[in-house]
This record gives sequence, structure tokens and C-alpha cells, in this order.
Amino acid sequence: MDAAAGRRSPTLRRRIASAIILIPVGLAAVWLGPPWLPIVVGLAGTAMAWEWGRLVSAQPWGPTTAIVMATVVLAVLAAALRWFLPALAVAGLGAMAAAHRRQWGWTLIGTLWVALGCVAFLWLAAIGGRVTIVWLLLVVWATDIFAYLVGKTIGGRRLVPRLSPNKTWAGLFGGLAGGAVAGLSTALATGAHAAPMTLISLGLSLTAQGGDLAESSAKRYFAVKDMSALIPGHGGVLDRLDGLLAATMAAALLAFATGISEMNLE
Repeated sequence: MDAAAGRRSPTLRRRIASAIILIPVGLAAVWLGPPWLPIVVGLAGTAMAWEWGRLVSAQPWGPTTAIVMATVVLAVLAAALRWFLPALAVAGLGAMAAAHRRQWGWTLIGTLWVALGCVAFLWLAAIGGRVTIVWLLLVVWATDIFAYLVGKTIGGRRLVPRLSPNKTWAGLFGGLAGGAVAGLSTALATGAHAAPMTLISLGLSLTAQGGDLAESSAKRYFAVKDMSALIPGHGGVLDRLDGLLAATMAAALLAFATGISEMNLE
């Protein structure tokens, strides 16, 4: 085993161990629903808010971080009570309150990204059912896995080197294939229309990868490798959920626009 492989092996083992613990917890919360799902979303949202606050303020704790965290917690609480419009208002007002300090643009965008992503996730769970949420998770997970495997296996031209030097065009298309497979498999398992589900899943897969690139852009701007070290082998919570946040908000917008005719799988 060469030196590089030796260095990667412990990291890979930590990633696998973390996934073995976290994925069942997430799926159990989705399947059990309230109050467990809002609790898990709230914990994840709080962690992501802390990561974003410390990133833009350059300090672990401080007024900016406190405002970002409070905004996400209150927005999730309102959404857990199914007060979705107040939750959106809290997200908007809290983001503006946090953004009066330094790095206001990044602070505003990041606060909205985390808060609205959490609210959208709970809204989709409320109107679309747990199978819809499992489908969304499968699309994002398949996208991540296929993008990683295909990108590592084929390599080739870099996608956006100045934002993320490790992402390739091969990985992009591999991720899209994974998302499409997850969508088609879900359609076959649930009896939904295969073509629309596959197309929607492709779009969400592309959006998830866009969310990952957006977070990479933020990390490159602030010159950090990971958002935190909260998840062994993975970095921060936001490092793992950036694509899910983007895909969730896209799915929520689509559900609102179409009346979830193709997304309510129960």
C-alpha cells in the first residue's frame, strides 16, 4: 500500500463508520415523523448555522453566529408547528438581522440557505409524506455516491477548477446517472409515473451538485477545507448536507408550483 493510500484508508473508515451511524438515524426520524423528524432537522440545522456563523464571522462564537443559530432554531420550531409562513418570515428577518455585520452578503445567503432548507424539508414531509422524503434522500445520496465513484474511476477534465479542484465532468454525469437511477427505482417501487419521476430526479441531482459547488465556492473564498470537524471523516454537517439543502428547496418550489402531483408518493 502506498503512502497516499495509507493516508486515505483511516479517513475512509471514519467516513463509513459515520455514515453507518447517521444514515439510520436520519431514516428513522423520517419514518417516525414528528416529533423526531423536527428534532433531528433542528439539531442538524443548528449545527449548520453554527458552522456558517463561525465561517463568516471568523470566530466560533459571537453575535453573528448567535443570530444565525437563533434564526434557524426559531424557523424550524415554527415549521415543526406547521406555521410555515411565519417560519419563512423568521428566516427572512433573521437573515437580515445577521447580515448587518461584516461579510453581510455571505451571511445573508448562508442564513437563508440553511433556514429555508430546513423549513422546506419539514414542509415537504408534511405535504408529501415520508416516502417522498425517502425518495429525495435517495436521489441526493445516489448522486453523491455515483459522482464520487465515476469521478475517481474515470477522472478527466475538471468541472470548475477554481471552485473545486477535485470535481470532474465525469463525476457530474455520473452523479446525474445516479440521481436518475434513484428516481426510476422509486417510480417502479411506488407505482409513480416513471418518466416524470426520472426527469424530476435528474433536475434535483443537478441542483444538489450545484449546491455542493456553491458551498465549495464559500470555502474557497474563506480559505477553509471543511466547515468544521463535527462528523469524523466527513468534515462539517454542512459539508454533508449542502446538496440536500439545495435539492430540498428546488423540490419544494416544484411541489408548490405543480401541486405535488408527481411527488406525493404515498
